[in-house]
Amino acid sequence: MLPSIKPDSLPDWLAYLESLHPKGQAGIELGLTRIMRVKVALAQVQHCPLIIVGGTNGKGSTCAYLESIYRASGYRTGCYTSPHLLAYNERVRIDGVPVADADLCAAFVRVEAARQRASNVMLTYFEFGTLAAWEIFSARRVEAAILEVGLGGRLDAVNIYTPDCAIVTGIALDHTDWLGATREAIGFEKAGIFRAGRPAICADAEPPQSLRNHAATLGADLRLIGRDFSFRRGNADWSFVSSEGVFEPLPFPVLRGDFQLRNAAAALAAVHCLQKRLPTTLAALAQGICNARVRGRFERVQEKPAIILDVAHNPQAIGELARNLDEMPVAGKTLAVVGMLADKDIAGALAALDGKIDVWLLTSLPETPRGAPASTIRDAVIGLGGQIELFPAPAAAFDRAAGLAGENDRIIVCGSFYTVAAAIRALDSSAGRAECLLHA
Repeated sequence: MLPSIKPDSLPDWLAYLESLHPKGQAGIELGLTRIMRVKVALAQVQHCPLIIVGGTNGKGSTCAYLESIYRASGYRTGCYTSPHLLAYNERVRIDGVPVADADLCAAFVRVEAARQRASNVMLTYFEFGTLAAWEIFSARRVEAAILEVGLGGRLDAVNIYTPDCAIVTGIALDHTDWLGATREAIGFEKAGIFRAGRPAICADAEPPQSLRNHAATLGADLRLIGRDFSFRRGNADWSFVSSEGVFEPLPFPVLRGDFQLRNAAAALAAVHCLQKRLPTTLAALAQGICNARVRGRFERVQEKPAIILDVAHNPQAIGELARNLDEMPVAGKTLAVVGMLADKDIAGALAALDGKIDVWLLTSLPETPRGAPASTIRDAVIGLGGQIELFPAPAAAFDRAAGLAGENDRIIVCGSFYTVAAAIRALDSSAGRAECLLHA
C-alpha cells in the first residue's frame, strides 16, 4: 500500500485506485483472471441470491426497480452500480442508502491486502471497487444482491460472481472498440453473464441470434420479452404478463418513457423467477415500482423554465430522450447543454435531436481525459438547426443556458454523467445561495 494513504480517507483511497492503472478511473482492461486471483485471496463466497444486470441502456433503472421491490418486500438489499454522479458512495448502496466513507475505506483495506497477497496483481479502478462492494455486502449480510455490469458482460468484473438470475435489458451499438461493431458481436458479450440452468432474462424485442445461441450453448433458461413475458399498458395502470400468470394492476413508474415499462417488466421477470427464494407480494411489487428513483434519467428538476437532466449518451438512449421531448411540447425554446465522451458515436447519437433544439450549448469535459472537445460536438450538430455556442466546461454552459432561458423555455442537459453532474452541482449551489439569502 502506498505510504501516503490514510486508512480512513476516501479521497486518498480513490486517488490510489486511480494510480493503479495508467489511465486512472477511465482505465479499461477486460478480463477476469486478475480480479479472480484477488477474489480467491479474499476468500469471497456468495451468501445470498444474486441478480446481475447488463445491457446497453436501462441497466441503472432496472437495478433501481429490483432494489426498490426487494426493499418493499422487507429484504436487506445490496446494490452496486456505476458510474456515480456526485460521490463514489452512490455506487454501493445498502437498503437504498449509499454506504459511508468508513465502510468503503475498510473494504478497500481488505482488498488491498488481498491484492498484495496475490503478488501485487494489477487491478483497474472498477475491478477494485467491485471486490470492495462485495466485501461490504458480505459484512452487512444483505439478503438480495444486485450487481450492474460496467462494460459488456462476459469479461466484466462483476461476472466473477455467479448470478441466480441474469438480465440483459437490450443490445445497441456502444463501446464498439471493446465489444465489437455489430449487434451480433455485442449480443454475444452481453450474454456472457448467463449461467447454465439459471434464468436469463432478455428485454430486447429483437435479440441478436448470438445471444440466443450463447444462451443455448450454456444451457441457460432464456426468457424473452414478447415470447415468455410482456407488459400491457392501460390508461391508468399496466400489467406484467408471463406464461405463468399476470401481475395487475401495477402503477406507472415515476421514471418516464415506454422503455421504462420494458425495464420494469425485465425486473419483474427476474423477481418472478426467484419467487421461491425471495417471496414477494403484489403490494410489494406495486410499492417498489412507485418508489424506484434514479437521478439523471429524464429527470425534470425544475419548472419555468423546465430543466430536464438525462445521462443519455448513445443513439438508442438519445433517441428515447427525443421521443420523450416530442411527448412534452414546450411553448418556448429548447436549449441543450451537451458534453460527451470522445469514444461515443457523437454524430449518430445527436442526430435524433435534429430540428428539436433552438440553442446548442456545447461543452468540453475537462474532468476526464476521455472527454470530447466542444468543437468536435459542434461538427456533429452543425447541420441540425439552432444556434451554437461553445464552452470549456459544463458549469459554464449550464450557467449560460440558465441566463438565456425564459420561463416558457426548457433546458435539456445530456450526453454524459459528467455533464449532468455539473448541472446538479450548479442547481444545488444556486439553491444554497437562495437559502442563505432567505435567512440573511
